Order: sequence, then C-alpha cells, then structure tokens
Amino acid sequence: MKLSKIFLTIAVVMLIVGRSMGQTALQSGGTWQGETFTNPVFEPILADPTVIKDPKSGLFYVYGTQDDWGDGMGSRLIPVLKSENLVDWEVVGEAFETKPAWKERGGLWAPDANYINGKYYLYYAYSVWGDANPGIGVAVATNPDGPFTDKGKIFTSEESGVPNSIDPFYWEENGRKYLFWGSYSSAPSQGTYGVPMAGDGLSVLDLSRKFKIAAGDFEGVMIHKRKGYYYFFGSKGNCCEGARTKYHVMVARSESLKGPYLDREGNPIAERGNGTLFIEGNYVFVGPGHNARLITDDMDMDWFVYHGIDKNQGKVRSGATRRMLMLDPVVWKDGWPEIRGNTPGTSSQSAPVFEGSKR
Repeated sequence: MKLSKIFLTIAVVMLIVGRSMGQTALQSGGTWQGETFTNPVFEPILADPTVIKDPKSGLFYVYGTQDDWGDGMGSRLIPVLKSENLVDWEVVGEAFETKPAWKERGGLWAPDANYINGKYYLYYAYSVWGDANPGIGVAVATNPDGPFTDKGKIFTSEESGVPNSIDPFYWEENGRKYLFWGSYSSAPSQGTYGVPMAGDGLSVLDLSRKFKIAAGDFEGVMIHKRKGYYYFFGSKGNCCEGARTKYHVMVARSESLKGPYLDREGNPIAERGNGTLFIEGNYVFVGPGHNARLITDDMDMDWFVYHGIDKNQGKVRSGATRRMLMLDPVVWKDGWPEIRGNTPGTSSQSAPVFEGSKR
C-alpha cells in the first residue's frame, strides 16, 4: 500500500472515531469539537415547518405557513427554503403562484410535504381565524421547489364532522395511506383523527371510517415510529400571541397506529388534559411547537425541527408572530424521546452530521 493511501485510511478512521465520540458525548450531555450552530436556524418567520429530504438531490426542503414577514414582500403563499444540513437555509420562493380557488377566503396554513408516487405532495389547511368551516387541500409538483399545482379540496370541517379540520399529516405504511388532522375545539366531536386515503393520495376513501387518536386540546399532530411504538407529538397552548405565546409540545405513544396513545403515566390522550411534556419555552425562546417529522442524521441522531419565538422580539412589523425555525437534538431514554432540559437550546451546540455536506 502506498504511503498516501495509508495516511488516507488513517484519516478516515480518525474521522469515524471522532464522530462516534461526538455522538456519545452529545447523548450523555457533553460537547465535541465539530460543526456547531445556535438557534434559530432561520428568521424572521418559518412557522409550522414541514421538512422533506429530496431523494433526487439529497437536499432538505422546508415549507411553512403563509405569513407576512414584515419585509415589504407581502404574504408568502407557503414559503420554501432549502438546505444541505438543516442549519444553513436558503429561501427558494413560494409553493403557490396563486391561492387555490376552492375556498373564498383564508390563509394557507400548516403544510405537510411528502414524496409520493414519484412526485412531491403538499397537504395544507385553508382557514381564517375562528373559521366555522376550514378545510384541507393537496397540491402536487414535479420538483420540491414547486410551483405546486393545486389538486383541490380533500374535505372541510362540515364534510368530515370534525370541528377545526386543519393541520394535515400524511402517513404511509405497508402500502396503505392515511391522513391525520384536527385542532383545538371543545365540541363533542373535537379531536385529532385519522382516515384511510385512496391509493393516489389525493382523496380519502370514506370519512365514516375516521378514527380518533387525541383530544381537542392538541393540534399539529406528527407521528414517528420507532422500535415497535408509534409516537404522537402534538402542540398545546396558544400559538400566536408574540412573546406571550404559551405553545408547547406533548408526547404519547401506542403499539398501534390507530391508538390508544398513552402518556408516560399511562393516561390516554384521547381524553383532555393528558400527555407527557416534551418541550416548552424558557427565558430566551417561548412558544416552541408545531414540529416537522424527526430527521435522522448520518450519526443516527434524531433532530427536532419546529418553530419558536424570541421572547424579546415577539412580532414583526406586519404584526405577525415572529415564529422562527428552530432545531434541537432528540435523545431516547427508556423508550421515550427527550429534549435536553425540555426547552429549546439557547447556546452553541453540535450540528447534524450529513455525509457530503459542503459545510
């Protein structure tokens, strides 16, 4: 073996060992000397984020709720950003060129991005504050940066029988597709529900087949499967009152996709008031919540992508709540996910590791 090859082999081994040590240190509460970042990873606003890793380019794309960033550019119809590493984000544009026409008024909220049948699907809520009949639609694109072509309404609250039918979340398993949705309500039919979808992912099969998994004190459902359990992540509290926002995320788990989902004390979250705390505000950031799917890096570390608010800069010039894009590592302890201190990271911390990143 030539001397150059020996040195190359040694360098690769040292890199692998160093990253392994870094992973161990991070999970045990230590630090390591690698790439670092500090929250937020994007500002001023990227609310209700959904993240997808493009299988073609390997880049990450994040999409957020329609908002006016207060920069004179008006209200963005679902902003789109891209990144190689979940830390450095570049604004790409907007998912929609014009608003979908199936509803007279409202904003495009809480998108959920997925790669389905070789195309990019964007489920979204269409609503105004206090809307008596909000709904959920879907749009499709051939590229992750859009533009997305609207495929229309999937259903409204009146059609589904679920009040506040917003916050869609797609799930596929064993060839079966499901749509989960629901938000705050105290009505008898309140809650987060799931329902089987058609094979093309553009409609539901039969709304009478819906099933309830959580009570109406949750919104922004995200489900993550790990080692035989389905983990429910959902937000509680007010989302959008600037520095006074009390948003936080609770977690529960189930051995079945359809539930029952129980918190750490064994209480069912289909009943109000239950759930195990996952993340809440601190002295720097308040209102952490409405998270994307967990992203696993090349060191097998899971990352929690969500929005949070700077306590000292609660709103932007337009009056919109300044919900910034945030990132923190997740550790698993005794079969449950945890964020260090149950609050957003406020200081420099080790960044996700992705092979091929140009950082």
